[in-house]
Amino acid sequence: MNGRRGAAILLLLACALLGGCASGPPRNPDDICAIFRDNRDWYEAAEDAERRWGAPIPVPMAIMYQESGFRAKARPPTRWFLGFIPLGRGSSAYGFSQAKTPTWNDYRRESGNGWSDRDDFGDAMDFVQWYIDKTYRLNGVARHDAFRQYLNYHEGWGGYRRGSYRGKDALLVTARRVEQRAQRYAAQLPRCREELDSGWLRRIFSGRAPSAATFP
Repeated sequence: MNGRRGAAILLLLACALLGGCASGPPRNPDDICAIFRDNRDWYEAAEDAERRWGAPIPVPMAIMYQESGFRAKARPPTRWFLGFIPLGRGSSAYGFSQAKTPTWNDYRRESGNGWSDRDDFGDAMDFVQWYIDKTYRLNGVARHDAFRQYLNYHEGWGGYRRGSYRGKDALLVTARRVEQRAQRYAAQLPRCREELDSGWLRRIFSGRAPSAATFP
């Protein structure tokens, strides 16, 4: 066995035991249990952010799915003039949360997470939780209210107060879609949370550890 092959096998075994080695968007984004089984570190990051800021995990997860489809390097599409002259992107939004640069800088300063990156899931999850908490404090929207939380996320705190979402039928439909996804995630999560909270040794002996054959 050469060194490279041995390292690959060790990495595969580590993924099998610990989870969280999946790359790219989740294979089944409609099932929060499947998402977290494939990305064990995502669950740990989501749980840490929930403890810090208070919003139930399904709400920021539903917002993040709507914004980026859980793609780490998601960006708005490039705009074109006359079909072939690039005009740049519509905004500075980037990463899992599609946070714009000024808002991300505010988060870095206010949260103390100065080394955060928008293409890091844990940092992005903490950002969305921070935004939800600030929406609660500024506009009085409950942390579990995915519909109104998404309207704030899309329109900004000032825009929401001004009612800028009124008459935007497509946005309202999208916000309801986020709400429905959050409700679906909330119904699913209790079915696997005990499993996700258990240590890796317990998962091995209970037969819950993922098989190495499940990883490409």
